[in-house]
Amino acid sequence: MTFLTHIQSIIPVSEELRDALHNITLIKTVKKGQLLIRAGEYCHDIYFVESGLLRGFYYQEEKEITNWFAREGEFATSFYAYITKATSTETIEALEDCELLQLPYTNLQQLYTRFPETERLGRILTENYYVKLEGRLLGLQFTTAKERYDNLVKQNGPLVLRAPLGQIASYLGITQETLSRIRAKQ
Repeated sequence: MTFLTHIQSIIPVSEELRDALHNITLIKTVKKGQLLIRAGEYCHDIYFVESGLLRGFYYQEEKEITNWFAREGEFATSFYAYITKATSTETIEALEDCELLQLPYTNLQQLYTRFPETERLGRILTENYYVKLEGRLLGLQFTTAKERYDNLVKQNGPLVLRAPLGQIASYLGITQETLSRIRAKQ
């Protein structure tokens, strides 16, 4: 799904808004393994994944803890840092070669002012992000490792083939060995 198609599935997009979106977004190509944001840096942009796969992760005791994945048709950024203007506590890495649309924070704020309908878009995207985040939190707290894996496959099937096993295990809050046992039983 392209950026414009995604936006049009949420709000009506006038020709004037379409032109403004075209003028304020940048195309960014990122190679597999490249870091988009590093922990400790400021995050001034939100990205829409046109193609490829990104992941957000934290370092804890020299271990990488995967927090999220973003694939085609999804937005990605260090949301806390993007909104609060604080430095990021997470790192964003390209797991595949990616083509992204980059939207700087200041441009987004100008868009909100100039096109009030984009505030509705922002609200809907924020609501969707919150629901996804709370679902993930509840899953980590109240479901078994197998249930978490089954839900991941059900909701994001191709992801389990695109991301390394260790990163998927980390995302699910389990060891790689536990994930291997779950997959072997299926």
